Formats: sequence, C-alpha cells, structure tokens
Amino acid sequence: MRSDIRLALPSKGRLQQGALDFFTRCGFSVKASSTRGYIGTIGGLDGVTALFQRPRDIVLSVANGGVDFGVTGLDVIAEANVEERVHVIHDALGFGKCRLGVAVPEDWADVRTTADLKVKAAQLAQSGLLRVATVFPHLSDRFLRRAGITPFEVIEAEGSLEVLPEIGAADIICDLVETGNTLTQNRLRLLDDGVVLTTQAALVANRDALERPAVMRVAVELLEYIEAHQRAEGFFLIWANVRGASFEDVGRLVTTQTTLGGLQGPTIAPIYANPHSSPTTPSASTNGKPASQWFSVSIVVSRAELTDAIEQLRSIGGSGVIVTPTTYIFEEQPARVAALKRLIPSITRA
Repeated sequence: MRSDIRLALPSKGRLQQGALDFFTRCGFSVKASSTRGYIGTIGGLDGVTALFQRPRDIVLSVANGGVDFGVTGLDVIAEANVEERVHVIHDALGFGKCRLGVAVPEDWADVRTTADLKVKAAQLAQSGLLRVATVFPHLSDRFLRRAGITPFEVIEAEGSLEVLPEIGAADIICDLVETGNTLTQNRLRLLDDGVVLTTQAALVANRDALERPAVMRVAVELLEYIEAHQRAEGFFLIWANVRGASFEDVGRLVTTQTTLGGLQGPTIAPIYANPHSSPTTPSASTNGKPASQWFSVSIVVSRAELTDAIEQLRSIGGSGVIVTPTTYIFEEQPARVAALKRLIPSITRA
C-alpha cells in the first residue's frame, strides 16, 4: 500500500487554469516540477504530491486508488459511474460551470422539447436511427431513454461535436455548453428541456484512502480552507477610529447605522493613547456627552454594502478608515467536514 498522498489536478481543458487559480486563492499554491511536468508540489499541504492529468483520467485514477484526491467536473464524475469507489467531498468549487445538454439543428423548427424529439425519432426510424454524437455516452443514453426517445444510436466522438450535424455525421449532439455561442455559430440550439445536468468543478476522494488517518486529515484541511475562502469571497474587513465618551456610547452610535452590524455585531475596542503623538483637538460631543476617547471599530461587510458602510462610518465621525478583502472566514465546523467525519467515523475517534 502507498504511504504518500496524491492529489490530481487538470492538466488541460476548461478546468486547468481555474483549478490552479482556485487553489492559490485558498492558500495552496501549486508548482509544477521543472523536470517532470506531470508532477508538482502544493504549498501549504506538506507531504502531498500534485499530479497533472486529463480531467477524464482523474476520476479513474481516484477510483482505482492511483491517487487519493482529484479535482474534475461533476459531468466527468457522473459519466464514469464510480460512486462506490469515489466520494465527492465538495461538489461546488465555483469554477468550470457549464451545462451538458441536447442540441438540435436550428432548421428542425418543430423540435423544441424532448417530447418533440421523441416524435422526430419515431419519424426517422422509418429510414434509420436518430444519431446522437457525444463525449458522454452513459449520460446521454440514460437521459434519452428516460425521456422516452427511441430508437436512437449514440456515436462516441471527441473534439468539436458542433460540426457533426452540419457534415451529416450525426443528427443531434449532447455536449457541454457554456455561453451557447458555439452552438449558434453552428446553427444548433438547446432543447427547452434538454439540459442533462449542470456541472462545475468538484473535489473527490478515493473512499478506501479516506480510511487512512493521514489522508483524512488532508481532506479535512482542504475542506476547512476551501469553505472558509468561499465564505469570505466578496466580503471586506473595515477598521475605523471613532470618538466616544465610552465603549457603550460608541456601540450605540455604531448600531444606529443600518450597515454597520457586521457578521454578529461590530467589534469595538479602546485605542491606547500614543504618548509620542501630537495632541488632537477634541471633537464635538456625541449625544450630548463629551467625546474624550478614541475607539477602534471593525466590521465585515459585503461588497454591495461597502460604500454605504464607509459613508455611515464617516457620518458618525469615523476617521482613518482602512478596508481590506477577507481571505478566510472560519466559523463553526463546516457541514461538509461534519458529513465527511460521519462517513468515516472510525478515523475521527482515533
């Protein structure tokens, strides 16, 4: 049995750069080897080796135990049909989003839904089968059968599937769609109810590998930092100095503003007077009380609230306002970590 820990990342395709950027933002910078391009290191995850593979190969490597973790698309995972050996530990990494859908030629004006396609398939059956070109034969076959579309023939193909109906190599396609522009350029369109699944990047693990305490610890660490980063995206931490007669006085002043509540409430702390600084001119009284002390106020707000929060701090006499993006927001144990620990309870008791 292997003693090392391996994480496979996409080496090409729509997920490659997204995965590298995402891991860097989460605090795990990936660096490829200068001599062997398919292997690398992951900063922040000591003892974990990065491997670079095609997205389709990643799920198979995880399933057969060649690697312990992998990042690939939900579409690839579903197509591989390896649920018994592969556990999806995070199903929404937030990049690589698109749809797997059934597209028909634009000149099939009377085919708008799967019900229409069912009629069309029956008509074509008089001279042949409805030919469906796809990279996802398992998912395509299941979707069409569930829609009652028969008979049909699945044609496995690679590359630019959009051209196949035009050149007569297929009647329709089942392929990944992001914006739909490529379909339009090739005079194709999605059926109104033709989305097989929506997909994005996911983090998977080999189920047996999770029985190893060292692998489980890496899984928990990955989830903790991924969840904390995703929770922090789009939020900013604001610090400001506010004068007030007392802690309570400043607290009341801040909480009268609609945007200054923070996550659970503003943090307010007295500022230790710097004996070497120049004396400041006392500000006007607050609520009829002399403002004789500076307090530091810090809050976390969303991007949509940022401008209002700054203006509201200024309106109560806030100065020296500092704003910085948040990298992580760690709160209670993430739901995905709890679910993972329930999956392998023997490890968590060890």
